[in-house]
Amino acid sequence: MENKLSVIKIGGDIIENETELSKFLTLFSNIDGPKILVHGGGKKANQVLQKMGIEPKMVNGRRITDIASLDVAIMVYGGLTNKKIVAELQSINCNAIGMSGADANAIIAHKRPIKEIDYGFAGDVDSVSNKTLSSILELGLTPIFCALTHNQKGQLLNTNADTIASELAIGMSADFETTLYYCFELNGVLKNFDDKNSVIKNIDSDAYKTLITEGVIADGMLPKMHNCFHALKKGVKEVRIGNLALFDNSNTNYTTLVL
Repeated sequence: MENKLSVIKIGGDIIENETELSKFLTLFSNIDGPKILVHGGGKKANQVLQKMGIEPKMVNGRRITDIASLDVAIMVYGGLTNKKIVAELQSINCNAIGMSGADANAIIAHKRPIKEIDYGFAGDVDSVSNKTLSSILELGLTPIFCALTHNQKGQLLNTNADTIASELAIGMSADFETTLYYCFELNGVLKNFDDKNSVIKNIDSDAYKTLITEGVIADGMLPKMHNCFHALKKGVKEVRIGNLALFDNSNTNYTTLVL
């Protein structure tokens, strides 16, 4: 089996747009070599919660996962969204297998400790079973991970999909030369958010610190970039951030992150 692995996380705006999702899944199915897909589904989960008369709770862009929110996350992430993606990939000759962290004991996590904020049933990743996932990849299967982990004590946990992608890429770096992709609606990391073409093409550790100081990297991009550089420091070869054009070999208008 090829020793290069692609770990790709798709953002919610792509998941919510059926046309964009279909375009992405076609591009994904055509990626050479072993690959793993990670998805969330927070917008759909919010819609379901609101239909149930429950207002979603967010703090600093992160979900407060009470028991009702966890049940909805399991239904939406692990059921509705995951299985639709798997079924569509099967229709375009990508032999996908839907997974959560509990399946095959793939991702073990613990419930986030209560500090200033009680995030409820939110999970922080402890380990990734790279040997099990390598065996699945060797069978020619493509894992499709939803944003759920488990604690090995019967408890499922809601876990940030960006974090799951980062931790999977780190864990699999023991067996593969791994590239991590964050695919969302923007062309990449932008110098000026109002100018969608102001893509910063290359960011290393020094540039990362400078961009934070200048306020260019802020708000929701901060945790994403933290995951990126955490992955690079832990053995991931490269991280790329951009839109669907990430998977167009003729495109160079995206952001590449290296140490």
